[in-house]
Amino acid sequence: MKGYIICVYESINDDNALKDYAVKAKEAVNKFNGKFLVRGGKNISTEGKKFVRTVVIEFTSFETAKKFFYSKEYQNAHNLLKDTVLRHHQIIEGS
Repeated sequence: MKGYIICVYESINDDNALKDYAVKAKEAVNKFNGKFLVRGGKNISTEGKKFVRTVVIEFTSFETAKKFFYSKEYQNAHNLLKDTVLRHHQIIEGS
C-alpha cells in the first residue's frame, strides 16, 4: 500500500522560513521518489477548522513515507520551521 504525508497548516508566521523549508523539503521528497498531490492552492472549508495551507505527498509505500520523514534530509528542512508555523502532520497508509 502507498504511504502519504498529510500536512495542514493552521498558521504561518514567517513566509521566508516557509520558502526556505519548501526548497529543502522538495529535495528530500525527490530523493525518496515522492510525488506532490496537493501543495497549497485554493480551498474551501466545508466543516471544522479553516486551514491556511494543505500539503499531500504520495510515496510508494508507508515504509518509504516514514523513512522520508525521519531522514536527515527532511529533518534538516523540518528544523527550518521551528516556531514559525502551527501545523498538523500525519503519515498515513492508503491505496
